[in-house]
Amino acid sequence: MRVRRVDRKTTAFIAEVFKKLDYKTLGDIYCYEGGKEFWRAKRKPCQRLGMKVAKALADRLPPGGRSLYIGAGVAELPPLLVEALACQRQVEPYNLRQSEVTALNRACGSLPVRYCGRDARMAKGTFDHVWMVSVLNDPERFSHLAPLSYGRADPVTFDPAKFQRERRVVQSIVDRCLPMLRLPGLVTTTTEEVIWIADWCHRSNIPYRVERKHYPTALVGDPICFIRVGAKRKKRSTRLSGSQS
Repeated sequence: MRVRRVDRKTTAFIAEVFKKLDYKTLGDIYCYEGGKEFWRAKRKPCQRLGMKVAKALADRLPPGGRSLYIGAGVAELPPLLVEALACQRQVEPYNLRQSEVTALNRACGSLPVRYCGRDARMAKGTFDHVWMVSVLNDPERFSHLAPLSYGRADPVTFDPAKFQRERRVVQSIVDRCLPMLRLPGLVTTTTEEVIWIADWCHRSNIPYRVERKHYPTALVGDPICFIRVGAKRKKRSTRLSGSQS
């Protein structure tokens, strides 16, 4: 694994984008109430922890590639900008919330990162990196699937039929997006979403390896990890729903 330093100019650009963000608008998007206080508490951690993931990605991704970001928001700004500026990569972030897309693109200005207000399943071409963080277990979108994923489903009120419908949507996202991953490739996801990536790999008969190192996040509780998809298994790796290293 190569070690690539993120230059000060890129770090300064990221800090400037965070300063330009419209936190009032973002507060209304991310919170039903208390949005101002939310971003006052989360802004710095979001930037700091995002930079740690961004630097880890810079060490793993080759220059000149393409990355597909599914459900990208504020937290994805550091990795997106590091990829585009420090790694000279093309990035395509997708977000279905139009008001957030507008706020993010306004803050990014002329920088080579433009959020798309469309479904990521409409992306064209192939990518050597897919970012899928807090997409497949979003409690707002998947109100019956998410509690089961986290072991908090209520046996009295749990609705199997609604869960089945939500599971089909999740599998559709995975089945439409992961085939766009050029192999061998890298998937960035949360530890709770690994099972969906692993399921696709098993069904597609594609080897994968889950890296052991995890990275904390500021906006969601689930840590981030990396999955090498299409990578050859190491001889001494531990088999655990796929292999981990």
